[in-house]
Amino acid sequence: MTWAFKRQAFYLVVLILFFGVFGFLIISPKLNKTPTCFDNKQNGTETGVDCGGSCAIACLAQTDPVSILWARAFRVIPGRYNAVAYFENHNKNTVINKINYRFRFADGNNVYIGKREGSTYIPASGSFAVFEPGIDIGNSIPVYTTFEFTDPVPKWTQVSQEKINQLKVLVSNINLVGEDTSPVLSATLKNTSLFTIPDVDVVAILYDANGNAVSTSRTYLNQLAPEEIKNINFTWPEPLPNKVVEKEIIPMYNIDLVKLK
Repeated sequence: MTWAFKRQAFYLVVLILFFGVFGFLIISPKLNKTPTCFDNKQNGTETGVDCGGSCAIACLAQTDPVSILWARAFRVIPGRYNAVAYFENHNKNTVINKINYRFRFADGNNVYIGKREGSTYIPASGSFAVFEPGIDIGNSIPVYTTFEFTDPVPKWTQVSQEKINQLKVLVSNINLVGEDTSPVLSATLKNTSLFTIPDVDVVAILYDANGNAVSTSRTYLNQLAPEEIKNINFTWPEPLPNKVVEKEIIPMYNIDLVKLK
């Protein structure tokens, strides 16, 4: 083997090594790409494709559907009604930040007389209500009310259990007066956390001795500051149709909007 041939072989080996290292540097990041929640693959800590584990999106297969317990329309004054649907979310730490829905109303002959559409959020773990006020259906009386979520695939989001545990709005001093004249329900809300809670909807449901909902109402708070206490009131323009034996007050807020002060 001549000296010239050895030198050519050496240069060839160096050239091959150069292009090999260069190619490896180009290909390696693609082969060892850090898993993300948006790469259309199940990797990292995910329990599904781009869901579960450390991803914000919860896997649909690992969530339970929301139970619709009842939906009704309640008369406010002749010709105007409030519609309420009552639910149970069985998922402990998953929420829906926005989902569309539809109420439908029918008269005593099951003839369709109107609908109301809107959007809401679904809080984690527990009972909640969707409230639609001031429904005008003329001279018709809504005897049958149905409710449905209209989004084909709900988008569940995971929330840390620590945040859920810290966020507590306590209800106390519940008092109902004037049932037979002009009913007024009062209560006290207390934000026991260090979070600022914006856009708080508070739904009140009154029940008779048989556990049937008698009437409902809603009030709204711009926000509950950390450790703030607020007195709230619900009013009705007409006497209640039945004797009230139980009162339920449900503070509702979108946990995704809640921030530390």
